[in-house]
Amino acid sequence: MTNDLISQALDGDIAMVHERFVTAMAQRLPAMTVDSKERYFALLSALVAKLETHEKSLPDVLREMLPEATAIVMQELGTPR
Repeated sequence: MTNDLISQALDGDIAMVHERFVTAMAQRLPAMTVDSKERYFALLSALVAKLETHEKSLPDVLREMLPEATAIVMQELGTPR
């Protein structure tokens, strides 16, 4: 299999997982607290904004997101259920 075919197959796999992610989160949203929704929105918004900066490589985006995501995840873990 050539690299182009592998790349195309991976593109399709990634698109499929994105669709599954959207479906899974749509099912979870109604049960989430407002605080959790705010944290999730903050995390997702920051990630998308960084990904939209095409000059940044994916490793750069991930390096920048790690401290932000860690803080938000720790807040979420501290939230009583």
